[in-house]
Amino acid sequence: MQHKQIAARGGTVHYWVDRREGAECLVFTHGVTADHTMFEKQVERFAGRYTLILWDVPMHGLSRPYAGFSYRETAQILLSILDAEGIGQAFLVGMSMGGYPCQHFGAFYPERVKGFVALDTTPLGLRYYSKADLWWLKRAAQIARAFPAGVLRWSMARSVSRTPYAYSKMMEMLAPLSKAEIALQMHIAYACFARENRDVAFPFPVLILVGERDRTGKVMAYCRAWAQHTGYPMQVIKDAAHFANGDQPQQVNDAIERFICKWAGRG
Repeated sequence: MQHKQIAARGGTVHYWVDRREGAECLVFTHGVTADHTMFEKQVERFAGRYTLILWDVPMHGLSRPYAGFSYRETAQILLSILDAEGIGQAFLVGMSMGGYPCQHFGAFYPERVKGFVALDTTPLGLRYYSKADLWWLKRAAQIARAFPAGVLRWSMARSVSRTPYAYSKMMEMLAPLSKAEIALQMHIAYACFARENRDVAFPFPVLILVGERDRTGKVMAYCRAWAQHTGYPMQVIKDAAHFANGDQPQQVNDAIERFICKWAGRG
């Protein structure tokens, strides 16, 4: 993949592109404390058949340091990346925190979205979150600071994975981060979510994918409520935890491809 970068208000954002002329474009957005490499199993499946864009979200991976993070700004950065690459419309895949830039992008620029795959993430919308939910989200970083760095990395990787590959991949992504950086990423991910959460309605198709054994917070409960309220289809990924695309890449990749094939002619 070709490594590129784009200047944004708070710093430099890094992204990677693999082009196939005339093919649909898939944009992958990673979760908190991770980076673009968490989608390497998806790149293996889709490279050469689709145009792929992966990026390190501001304050993550190579896109750090970064000042003044907000989800609205991540949407604007994603728009700049698509414009720079001459991409009119794309399918978005957002994993965990990565679902929030995708949803904000879809709210601000719906005409640029062909479809959204919500992968072990949770919905924007005021109806889904109680005051207690938001209180705990804002304190995720504080809880992280209570653990020694090694224990924190181990517990995070262990809690989101069920397979050796997913565990080792998560540990690999966490390894370069200090405890302070992990806590800061968690703070911006969840505190900004609570602050910027809003009601949205999408005119494009949405598919919800969630690991059968996703025990991260209340992700499963939120996904069920999301599907029930909107009518979006929800597929449970068998024998997968929160990092479902690492635990069971074939199931996730098959679901993504079916979704693309169904909606590719749209727009």
